[in-house]
Parts: sequence; C-alpha cells; structure tokens
Amino acid sequence: MRNIIEITDFLCPELDAYARLTEAQLLNLRCPEKGMFIAESPKVAERALDAGYEPVSLLMERKHIEGEGKGIIERCGNIPVFTAEFEVLAQLTGFKLTRGLLCLMRRRPMPSVKDVCAGARRIAVLEDVVNPTNVGAIFRSAAALNFDGVILTSGCSDPLYRRSIRVSMGTVFQIPWTLADSGSKEIVELMHKMDFKTAALALDDDSVSIRNEKLCAEEKLAVLLGTEGDGLARNTVAECDYTVKIPMSHGVDSLNVAAAAAVAFWQLGN
Repeated sequence: MRNIIEITDFLCPELDAYARLTEAQLLNLRCPEKGMFIAESPKVAERALDAGYEPVSLLMERKHIEGEGKGIIERCGNIPVFTAEFEVLAQLTGFKLTRGLLCLMRRRPMPSVKDVCAGARRIAVLEDVVNPTNVGAIFRSAAALNFDGVILTSGCSDPLYRRSIRVSMGTVFQIPWTLADSGSKEIVELMHKMDFKTAALALDDDSVSIRNEKLCAEEKLAVLLGTEGDGLARNTVAECDYTVKIPMSHGVDSLNVAAAAAVAFWQLGN
C-alpha cells in the first residue's frame, strides 16, 4: 500500500533531511549507525536499492508517482512518499531536482580494507581527494574500467555525499569501497601484506610510463591518486613499488585527478 503525503507544511520535521540538514549532519559522525544519505534520480535510487540499502522516505514530483517513480515506490514498501509540484519542491529544497526524485536512505557499516580487497586484482586508493565531483567521477571510471574496489583516506570527500553519488551515476553502490581509519602509509603496508604491488601516480623524474609492460602485467595492483593540486604526499610515493606518470604533450604537466584516474584505469584495468 502506497503512503503518499502531499506537502502542506514546509517545516514538517520529516522534510528536514531534504531541506535543512547538511551533508555532515546526515553523515552523523557521533552516531554513524544512524547516518543517512540522499540518492537523487530514479536510476541512482534503483542502484542503491539493488545494492541493498534501506529506504527511509521519498520526495518526488507529483507527476512521477505514476511515471518514473512508480517502480521505485513499489520497491520501497510503505515508506512516506512526500510529493508536490515541481515549483514547490524547488522552493523547499533550494535547487531543481534531477529527474524529480530524491530518496533518503540509511547508511551501512563500513567494510574493512581487507574485505574490499578480498578476491580483487585492481584497487584504487585515494589520498585526501576532497572534491565530491572528483570522487564521484573516479568511482564511475573505476566501475566502468575493471577496477574492483576503492579505498579512501579519511581526508577524502564522502562518496555518499549527494553530489558524489550523482556524478558517479550510482556506481558508488556497485563497487566495494571503504573509508580507511589509517593513513596512506599504513594502507600501502597492508596492500603489500595482501600481495598487491602499489603504483603511485606522480610526476617524478624517475617515474615509469603508464604503458610500462611490467607494471601492466602485475597480477594484483593498487593505484594511488593524490589530492587536487599537490598530488600524493612524498612519503606515500616513497612507499610504493612504482612511481607512474601519464605521458603528456603540448607542455601540459598534469591532468585533473579524475581525468588521470580514468586514463590509469583504462590502461591498467586489464
């Protein structure tokens, strides 16, 4: 039975998650078991449901109740479905809804780094990548280009921030990942214990080309990418088995981290 609720009171507390809570408040670091996130658009919500995330409520344009949102409503059971016309929802949320649907969902406990790496051949490790757009784009490339999982340091933007999810097109729900408690050095050490070779993307003079045959032939490989601007920390690069660069032309010295990730994943995700 559908639980359709017409929005009449903008201050209704059930709408706080959509209209008034920040991403940090939804994350709920003090009580992570109560953390939530928002999936935006029918396709993204479907991928989250496919991955087993629990829906809490829906917010959608009235026209989508019998349209693009119908299947989502049927899959979500008797949760509240808040609805209004497009203009009302834009006024409530402060932005235009992508494809007219938002789904509030509960977070799940983080897997361990070992769990993410179990059975994997290609892992991406992100060090302090703070832009949610870049994080989302890296996830999309990882999923599309045969990488098996993503590990993020605590300084990275949360992959379940709304913009990250949207840019990833929901692939953040399709590929294993975790936010590690330890720093990059400890992550590299753990990867080595699990028989991964590690490759740092950096512009050092002694870097090997990303086309290096030995690098491409590694059975298990973790590719490390650093923060926007500064790149990987020097001590992180020093701990890795390879320092790798993408050959450039026309005097270009580097690519955006998301673009560099896509090139690296294409070349190394064999």
